[in-house]
Amino acid sequence: MISEGAALEREVSQNSDQAFRSSLPRASTVQHLEGLMDLDDLCARFVQAQLAGDRREALRLVMEEGVGRGAPASEIALRVLQTAQRKIGELWQDNRISVADEHLATAIAQVVLAHLYRLSPASPLLDKLVLFGCVEGEHHEFPARLAADVLDLAGYDVRFLGADVPTESLVSMIRRERPDVVALSATMSFNLRSLRMTVARLRSDFGEAPPILVGGAACDMLADPAQELGADGFARDTHDLVGIVGRLVSRPAPLAGREVLGGIP
Repeated sequence: MISEGAALEREVSQNSDQAFRSSLPRASTVQHLEGLMDLDDLCARFVQAQLAGDRREALRLVMEEGVGRGAPASEIALRVLQTAQRKIGELWQDNRISVADEHLATAIAQVVLAHLYRLSPASPLLDKLVLFGCVEGEHHEFPARLAADVLDLAGYDVRFLGADVPTESLVSMIRRERPDVVALSATMSFNLRSLRMTVARLRSDFGEAPPILVGGAACDMLADPAQELGADGFARDTHDLVGIVGRLVSRPAPLAGREVLGGIP
């Protein structure tokens, strides 16, 4: 016999998964779109527009040659904007562009992402609150912003705090808002220490509730990010994000184990 808690967990997880995946194109649709347009080429030209500081051209590419030709906004966000930002990050890490260039490119991507958000269908609210932000010292907020938009469109009430959130302010916000999940992002490897310290502080102040989700490129350096950081879950990418949040918000806090996408350690 299924307990009421287990039934709720399954319902929320299934609903959130279905809500997000319904906003994504079907495999047949993606294959058809790839026959009509080359999203890799669109991404390359988007990067060129970013590096040239041409916000209008970047927006035109996405709106006219992407969405205007039938590509779902969610697909453009993941396969063009997200991929473009990774390329921009690589160029910066290789010292091929300056910090100012990287900031300019990211600002353009944020403008375009806002337009895509407006065009994306939103699912009914799930009455679950997610507090999302970058840890103290982390100034790269675009990956977290994209992930927050994905959760928002899947029906979650998302409070996105942006970059470099002071730990004390985060603690105060959690006390005030009482979120169902806290999601923390770190992009740069040197912010792993900040991420680890933030998780430890939240555990010290709040115990096992609310569940803590971690993500960001910095976590890729760890073999088992959730376990090593003391978090409840690790989102490897935005496709997996909704599913794990659905499981975390539906489990009673005392039973919340540390879960990693793709399996439970």
